[in-house]
Amino acid sequence: MQHPPIHNHGFNERHEFRFRRHCFKNRSMDAFFAPVPLRIPRPNSFRNKTNGSSENADRNGFGENQSRSSPCKRNDKPNMYSNLTLMVKPPPIERNLECTLEELCYGCMKKVKITRDVLTLSGQTIQEDEVLSIKVQAGWKKGTKVTFEGMGNESPRAYAADVTFVITEKRHSLFRRDGDDLELSVEIPLVKALTGCSVPIPLLGGETMNLEIDEIIGPGYQRVIEGQGMANKKHEGSRGNLKVFFVINFPKELTCEQRAAAVILLGD
Repeated sequence: MQHPPIHNHGFNERHEFRFRRHCFKNRSMDAFFAPVPLRIPRPNSFRNKTNGSSENADRNGFGENQSRSSPCKRNDKPNMYSNLTLMVKPPPIERNLECTLEELCYGCMKKVKITRDVLTLSGQTIQEDEVLSIKVQAGWKKGTKVTFEGMGNESPRAYAADVTFVITEKRHSLFRRDGDDLELSVEIPLVKALTGCSVPIPLLGGETMNLEIDEIIGPGYQRVIEGQGMANKKHEGSRGNLKVFFVINFPKELTCEQRAAAVILLGD
């Protein structure tokens, strides 16, 4: 008895080959090949092949001796991002700036020439002159500091140093400063100290005023002239006082007649 043929619903070997060929022709080859994911090592997975110890790694996961473009290739060029962490700030360079009492009282503009080390684009160090302008404000005192940021010496792997000027007071031939006040010592002969007089008093600005004294000047006597001291920085337009101390000049010798007259005049 003959069995009926087994049908494959219209598919034979020839049709199956054409069907598979049609699929390969109209579909991308990527559909048949799954992508292989790349494993990104963590920073502490870098190992030294010699001793097995961990190497330093930067924040992006690349070690000191590894290139960002090829993790297996050594990069001898310095890492820009790593160098930033090595930048240090050197201490400031301090210099004294001497000012007269007149300059500190009325203010002025001072120019200071400095010589500093500068790095060129090729990495060489050269010396360069700079002129810095400092506006001294009325009322500044000794110890006041003025800082110019980044105007000091330049060096590799470091920020430029700052230059700090410290105000110092030049000694005056007549006046001595005490805060916002000025002190002045004036010599006066004994006879004027006893009889009264008009004493010329020099002022800081170069002027002179006459001070009338009608009383007897004894040891420790002083007078205060208001508003003739140093400028007050906290209160614009105001000034301290001028304290005048009197130094009595006694005669080194007297004749017999002068002694007798002094006894009669002053008594025993």
